[in-house]
Amino acid sequence: MSIAIAAVFVVLALAVIVGAIKIVPQGYEFTVQRFGRYTRTIKPGITILTPFVESIGRKINMMEQVLDVPSQEVITKDNVGVKVDAIIFIVVMDAAAAAYRVARLDVAITQLVMTNLRTVVGSMELDEVLSQRDQINTRLLNVIDAATGPWGVKVARIEIKDLQPPPDITNAMARQMKAERERRAVITEADGEKQAQITRAEGAKQSAVLQAEGRRSAAFLDAEARERAAQAEAKATQLVSDAIAGGSVNAVNYFIAQKYVDAFGKLAESPHQKTVIVPAEMSALVGSLAGIQQLLSSPPAPPQAPSQPPPRRPPPATSTSPAVPRTE
Repeated sequence: MSIAIAAVFVVLALAVIVGAIKIVPQGYEFTVQRFGRYTRTIKPGITILTPFVESIGRKINMMEQVLDVPSQEVITKDNVGVKVDAIIFIVVMDAAAAAYRVARLDVAITQLVMTNLRTVVGSMELDEVLSQRDQINTRLLNVIDAATGPWGVKVARIEIKDLQPPPDITNAMARQMKAERERRAVITEADGEKQAQITRAEGAKQSAVLQAEGRRSAAFLDAEARERAAQAEAKATQLVSDAIAGGSVNAVNYFIAQKYVDAFGKLAESPHQKTVIVPAEMSALVGSLAGIQQLLSSPPAPPQAPSQPPPRRPPPATSTSPAVPRTE
């Protein structure tokens, strides 16, 4: 009998000891209550409580948590119904406040986000709601963080997860986007054609300017060439005139032979001429050429005193030569 009683006492002692020793895992904090009243918060590790006096009140998760906000339909400022849902990231900073200042912390924060989400989205038009999600997130974060501060909770961030306009609004937006893209394409094509025409016009203008400059340069060169040719001709005429003034007959023969040869060359180059008439005065042509050679090779003779003219001779007899046919 005594052995059984001793065993019972040993078991009770072990139960008391085990109940008094508490181990808090990492990432959690436990609140301690003494006769139902909060006294302290124990950190991760091992802690010994007073048996039958102290007990564990709440086990608070101190890690960052993600709460899913259910989807709800919100009426925008321009009377368009939009389905909106979000997610919220929270961190408990004060375990005692989160345990004893609000009941069902997760539900309270979720409902608070849903209410303020309707307020924020309802104050904006549909286009603003679809294009300004960052602004919605910022406004919600400021409001929710201020409201959850007394609960010992820090709201890290709020993100709008999905926005679903009505199907007819979605179709209208798709048509509007298509029309806008087509308008931009037409404008881009018109701008490209405009730039191409401007480029072609600039090219034609530059080409015309270059051609005009080329013609002007060619005209200047032609004029310079004609001027130099005229100067050379004048110089040659001056030399011949000086030779004639000096009493040289070869200078006169030079001019006559030059005109004679030019006329005969033009006669021979005529495309409609079937035959070429060779004049009988070929000996005179040969003499003229000999005079030209002598004029070019010998210096002009010094002027002499006038002498008696030689006696006149009878003119030589002329003979005609048969026409020589020209073959093409």
